[in-house]
Amino acid sequence: MTQGNYDPRDPRAFSPGPQPGYPAGQQPGYPAGQQAGYPAGQQPGYPAGQQPGRGVPGSLGLRFAARFIDGLIIMVVVYAILIPLSLISNAYIPGLLIGLIYFGYFVAFEVTQGWTPGKKVLGMRVLGAGGAPKPTAQESAIRNSFLLLAIIPFFIGQILTLIAYIVIAVTINSSPTKQGKHDQLAGGTQVIKEG
Repeated sequence: MTQGNYDPRDPRAFSPGPQPGYPAGQQPGYPAGQQAGYPAGQQPGYPAGQQPGRGVPGSLGLRFAARFIDGLIIMVVVYAILIPLSLISNAYIPGLLIGLIYFGYFVAFEVTQGWTPGKKVLGMRVLGAGGAPKPTAQESAIRNSFLLLAIIPFFIGQILTLIAYIVIAVTINSSPTKQGKHDQLAGGTQVIKEG
């Protein structure tokens, strides 16, 4: 028995709920994540690549710009500490301080806010594994652990950090979801541009 005035043969008039034997959101005859009339991964009412309640993957360029903004903020803090303490010329202290502050800054903002100030300014956020609104402390610590390479003295840490940035940039650029190696290691965290 049917209720209401609709033609059950018209697919636009009926939007089925979960079907027996199919996960929520999956329609019979279509792969997971694909709905009738839409390419795989595209949901009704959302541009290609954008999901309900999410956004589009953050591009490498936007992420670089956000990292640059965050770097400026961190350098102001570092120099505000080093100059008054006359530690700017020490070969080891600036690298140690920069590595620890960078790491703490990114982990603290990602875990508590889901973004860093640079990402916030550019309309991006970091999702936790599985699309969680924010990464856990463990996920954020893993995805940012490469920043601790800067504490290795005598420019070795800076070279290793640069190599890590290159690997991350290449993997972001080659990934359809724009997830870098650090996102993969953290269980699937993702930076998105909110729309």
